[in-house]
Amino acid sequence: MSSEDSKAIVLRWFAELDRGNLDIVDDLIAVDYVDHNPALPNLPAGREGVRQYVRILKAAFPDAVHVIDDVIAEDNKVMTRVTARGTFLGECIGYQPTGRVVEISGIAVHRIENGRLTEHWAHADIAGFMHQIGASSDPVLTH
Repeated sequence: MSSEDSKAIVLRWFAELDRGNLDIVDDLIAVDYVDHNPALPNLPAGREGVRQYVRILKAAFPDAVHVIDDVIAEDNKVMTRVTARGTFLGECIGYQPTGRVVEISGIAVHRIENGRLTEHWAHADIAGFMHQIGASSDPVLTH
């Protein structure tokens, strides 16, 4: 699989996430998928954890979209610098919706094998996100 093929799989993943397409999980996520930095705690491993993650986030941010700021691929690894934004319209990890647009930026690395995402590492501005959903009023956490 070429670097370009790997990029296309990751970009398709983000596009399908934005659509809330859970059918894509079986197509693009490996059975033994490992998320080294899960965004939400206490989700099951593998495909089921991914499905639950998508359901939770789409319920809280139904209009969420990912803007791919940069994408770099080498062999079977793809790095994206991504900004996600959506309107906070449903409960999220115990916080009640505010109706405000929330934005989070970060970097993700996906490893691809046999046309499927097999591993994921991510680092994102969690403190900024938590501030935006009302978890902290400390202005130091905004950036």
